[in-house]
Amino acid sequence: MYNFTSVPQSLLTNPGADFKYEYYFGVPLLSGISANMGSTGFSAYSLFANDGVDFNTKLRDVVFSTTRKDHLALNEQVEIFNGGFKLGDWFENKGYISFGLYHEFDFLSYMPKDLAILALDGNRDYVGKVFNLGDLNVKSEMVSVLHVGYHKNVSEKLILGARAKIYSSAFNATSTKNSGYIYTIPGTTTAYEQVIYSRLKLNTSGISKYTAEDYDGDVVSDIRKKALFGGDLGLGFDLGFTYYPQKNVQLTASIIDVGFIKHSKDVESYTYEGVYKYEGINPNFISGGTTANIYDEFKDAIPLDTLFTKYTTWRPTKLNASYQYSFGTSSDEDCVCTGQEKDYKNAVGAQFFAMSTPRTPITALTAYYRRSLFSTLQMKATYTLDNYSSKNIGLGLSANLGKFNMYFMADNLLEYKDVSKANSLSFQFGFNFIFKDNNEPN
Repeated sequence: MYNFTSVPQSLLTNPGADFKYEYYFGVPLLSGISANMGSTGFSAYSLFANDGVDFNTKLRDVVFSTTRKDHLALNEQVEIFNGGFKLGDWFENKGYISFGLYHEFDFLSYMPKDLAILALDGNRDYVGKVFNLGDLNVKSEMVSVLHVGYHKNVSEKLILGARAKIYSSAFNATSTKNSGYIYTIPGTTTAYEQVIYSRLKLNTSGISKYTAEDYDGDVVSDIRKKALFGGDLGLGFDLGFTYYPQKNVQLTASIIDVGFIKHSKDVESYTYEGVYKYEGINPNFISGGTTANIYDEFKDAIPLDTLFTKYTTWRPTKLNASYQYSFGTSSDEDCVCTGQEKDYKNAVGAQFFAMSTPRTPITALTAYYRRSLFSTLQMKATYTLDNYSSKNIGLGLSANLGKFNMYFMADNLLEYKDVSKANSLSFQFGFNFIFKDNNEPN
């Protein structure tokens, strides 16, 4: 989608994109639908292949073949409405306004490797190993985003844009700042010495009332109401630009979702914090039947507490940058490009993408080729190196039927022959009505 300016939604990836139409509006609920999934280290096939191997064996293989840096990420986005229009006539050049509302769901979890090994095997065979409780790192959120953007050609070579956003969080669950350890070593006076140091915390908002025993409402209806700015609120912004050092050379960059959400409604935080030291044989913390009330001592040393304090989360910030070289002059009848690009049928380029996470950023480098096939059809083919795959080939199409625009895009096309083996998949499509500027050549 980035810099695919025949599609209005490209403004959401760069508010300073070279996009010049009189006005446009999206088909409500159908102007932009996207979903993507990415998993490093394993695929669905690794766990669920019908190959006669026991699931527990597959699970162990996945756990021991991955690292704490591997992660699972899910995202889906649905536009409720979207539109834009030019301010003043073409010669006044007062800029362009775009606006809209979209719903977004995010989930990100890193592999809790040490905790998974401890759950599968216990610590009997790992005397001397330190299990890192900080491996637990997970976040999930559903938000609605109301936005308004402005961009303007400040010169023949430079376009600047900005977008303001209001976030409304329907629910959030975040556990990303954990620390602690568990280790067992041979004791000096007893069989074993075991130490547990825990600083675990799960922050939640908008969830606790649905898990209460006396809740008798409609979960779907309640979340829908929260999504329409009945949840926790936050603010954010996007910035971007397009620059032409030469007529057929283009540089772009954008930073998206620099923002936060203040969680204060229906807030509950759960903590396991404390230190416990035990000397003797390995205690059974589950049954509570050990001598000397070891189980009660453990609960007193590392209690489960519930807090009701406000907290703040930051949105996953995305950074984009691209270089593009255009070539192959065309007649106006052949070209559906906009702005400085209207004299060229072909373009090749490279794009860099990075997104912040609680640990290391998710990054991608894409090479692409874009071509105007007909006066009403544009194509963009991509090859991407990212955290998930080294053979990610994607394709995007944008077609205009009169004022009606439709677009379809998908990544990792080679994996569609067996999606269960794919480490990442993404697609997006939508439908808009676009009205060209009467003073601009078609």
